[in-house]
Amino acid sequence: MRKIATEKAPAAIGPYSQGIISGNLLFASGQIAINPENGQIDGTDIVTQTERVMKNIGALLAEAGTDYTRVVKTTCFLADMNDFGTFNEIYGKYFTEKPARSCVAVKALPKNVLCEVEVIAEV
Repeated sequence: MRKIATEKAPAAIGPYSQGIISGNLLFASGQIAINPENGQIDGTDIVTQTERVMKNIGALLAEAGTDYTRVVKTTCFLADMNDFGTFNEIYGKYFTEKPARSCVAVKALPKNVLCEVEVIAEV
């Protein structure tokens, strides 16, 4: 196993890694809308937060030597399922190969963000 770490994505805020490569797969920890440059949450709306989440995922994928086209599975968490349509539009711009996905509403997310996404990708 090999740990993935990059300053272009938020540092882990607990006892976990940004990502782990095992075999030919990257298992990336869930990303929220933390801006890695200042440690603050980007925006208060689903559009801004989803865009930041996607940028953070992109940074982890790049650090692992892969990209969005090689993502095989995502798990998406929304604080409010009413945001699903808007979230889905932005998600679709990045995940053009349409990986397998689960999307669920949750009671709360870390730092009270609106969404979190984790990915598994081929490397």
